[in-house]
Amino acid sequence: MTTSSPQTGPARALGTVDAVAIGAGAMLGAGVFSVFAPAAQHAGAWLPVAILIAGLVAYCNAVSSARLAACHPESGGAYVYGRARLGDLWGYLAGWSFVVGKIASCAAMALTFATYVLPGWERPVAAAAVIAMTVVGHRGIRRSTFVVKSLLVVVLAVLAGIVVAMSMSGRLAAVAEIDGLGPWPGSFGVLGAAGMIFFAFTGYARVATLGGEVRRPETTIPRAIALSLGGVLLIYLVVGTGTLIVLGRERLITSTAPMIDVVRVAGLEWAVPIVAVGAAVASLGALVALLMGITRTTAAMAADGHLPRVLALRSGRHGVPVYAEAAIAAVVVVLVLFTDLTGAISFSAFGVLVYYAITNASALRLGPDEPRPPLLVPLGGLVGCVVLACSLPLPVVGIGAVVLASGAALWWVRERLSARTGD
Repeated sequence: MTTSSPQTGPARALGTVDAVAIGAGAMLGAGVFSVFAPAAQHAGAWLPVAILIAGLVAYCNAVSSARLAACHPESGGAYVYGRARLGDLWGYLAGWSFVVGKIASCAAMALTFATYVLPGWERPVAAAAVIAMTVVGHRGIRRSTFVVKSLLVVVLAVLAGIVVAMSMSGRLAAVAEIDGLGPWPGSFGVLGAAGMIFFAFTGYARVATLGGEVRRPETTIPRAIALSLGGVLLIYLVVGTGTLIVLGRERLITSTAPMIDVVRVAGLEWAVPIVAVGAAVASLGALVALLMGITRTTAAMAADGHLPRVLALRSGRHGVPVYAEAAIAAVVVVLVLFTDLTGAISFSAFGVLVYYAITNASALRLGPDEPRPPLLVPLGGLVGCVVLACSLPLPVVGIGAVVLASGAALWWVRERLSARTGD
């Protein structure tokens, strides 16, 4: 007979396939079904260029994350890296930006799911999805990963069907119909779109935030990051460019469901429900992966006293941070009741770009006896993240700066209180 007691840490249950599935599931769910239309509003026909820019910055971040994860194979990601390499404040701001940005990502995925499943009832359905995926995550890392892998298989099958529909539309051979690349939308247009698309690439680093739960992290993490990022970049280029060509600039910009419009142009009306189900499944896969990463970063910050310590408690036979799960779910539910999809994506992009700027800055501090990347990689990633963050819509940048400053103020207050009490 055994008794339930709090556990001191998670079990290392994830292998390479599991880690790749978590990253790819998060990226595909976010990118293919929710990001191309709003990004095209900024970049127009230059959307493929924005995808490549986002992919280049993501590559730099991936290399920096992998090298840092090899030195710090534990849960927390840039929160851990920033504290170890730059100081307590920078690690805290990385964790703060990650949690805030990814909470917005969860809201975006839940709203995407609800839009496809039951239009007109998006907010209550989205709230129910958040609660359901939190319950899945509570059953433990192994059970959650099985769900993510299953959902990913479905999404890949649907995307393959969409590519076939593109070829059947007859418009891929008529590239001239998009009138070349069209007028240059300005640097802020392309870079702002790249910033939004970067939001869709961030799933690869979900592996780094689960560093304490993968087997042989020194080899599993770099391999999983490279495989998930490379594969998803190829998919984004094929699907994003194909969608632009098939629908044209104007129809893509105004489309609320571009993948469904693609199959309709191809005359495959019977495939519309299949694509809708695929979009819903992709969103759920992204949502459960996001929730896993956020709760573990929150628990890591709470264990260090930067958030209420109760959020760090792990209990039950699955060893999950139950209080962190409940708190994150409650905040996301509030967000889906009061925000919209485009706003959630933009704000998430800002928070995630700040997080990776700190990651690259941390990688610049790796020593000569450590697996540091070539100088241009973390430097390019740092500059790229800052530029893309500042290129997002001005209201988003303003709100993001206020939220970031609020986090710094909370850190300062905590430090002053700790100094007075001697804690």
